[in-house]
Amino acid sequence: MTDTSSIAPAPVGLDDGYAYTKVALADGRMVAIPSRARVGSSGVTWVHRGQQRIFEYETEEILYSVGAVDGAPTHFEGYPASGLNRVIVQHALQEAGLAGRSVHAVSGLPASTFYRKNGEQRRKPIEQKRNSLKLPVNPIGDRLSAAIAFHEVIPEALAAWYDHVIVEQDGKALLDESRLSVPIAIVDIGGRTTDFVVVKDQGILHGSSGSLQCGMLDVKQIVANGIQERFDLESLGEQLVAHAVEFKVVRLHGKDYDVGALVESAKQQVVERIRDETRRQLGLGVELDRILFVGGGTVALAEHITNWFPHQTIAEHPAFANARGMLKYLRYVCEASDAA
Repeated sequence: MTDTSSIAPAPVGLDDGYAYTKVALADGRMVAIPSRARVGSSGVTWVHRGQQRIFEYETEEILYSVGAVDGAPTHFEGYPASGLNRVIVQHALQEAGLAGRSVHAVSGLPASTFYRKNGEQRRKPIEQKRNSLKLPVNPIGDRLSAAIAFHEVIPEALAAWYDHVIVEQDGKALLDESRLSVPIAIVDIGGRTTDFVVVKDQGILHGSSGSLQCGMLDVKQIVANGIQERFDLESLGEQLVAHAVEFKVVRLHGKDYDVGALVESAKQQVVERIRDETRRQLGLGVELDRILFVGGGTVALAEHITNWFPHQTIAEHPAFANARGMLKYLRYVCEASDAA
């Protein structure tokens, strides 16, 4: 067994969303897994261990299965500080090759969970999440745990702003003054929420910032309801619905059915809600230098959100913008004494 006691902690940007959990690492690697887990054992014996797709973890004496399972819903209020979240994060760290390592991490919360409308921090949910991910999670089997020794929490969409203004060159971090000095809006389309953060003069304008409880999980729910109605089904597996949304085909009783029209209709319903709220929050954006779209939902809905504003852009690899920003915040903004 390799001695990891003398290895420096691994810095990690951790965007543990309701639909996907993304990890950004200092060596430039980015890892994403579905936020998919449930309580209980997998009930599967793998014929070939190399093909294993479900993994078991224990935290606070509760056993969870993570991976290719029909996952329990993540869109509930306590998810960010739950055991379900904790085991999914552990599995993402395992997939990133951090087994047996000490980890320093920055993660996030939706803007409306992090801040009150007057700008005051909501300290209870912040502390709950900060402390939750430090609790032990033990992989079942011969794998070692990745232990989070330091954990800070920031607003999710603000993380994308850090990614935007902190530029890494030749191993050094530089603040891009041309980006730092102008007002910008971040629109972060995620799984459960769409976040809006407006930053001007390095301050958050809370009157134009907040969260809409709408995202890609709503698309999945609309599609699931439509499939159940069309085929007169009482229930559907979560993985089957996810496949239907991604590939616009559902396989039932050994036969493929085209559900492309249903998927497009679901996306359009969600897009309309997000567009209306974006207009309410940002107006026409005339005083903003740029409107930057990020998040996994931006990838899935890219063709539906074009031309909302003449000065809008989509971040590079938008699904990882928050994770990259969280890593930059950890490495260049957090005080060294905090991470010691």
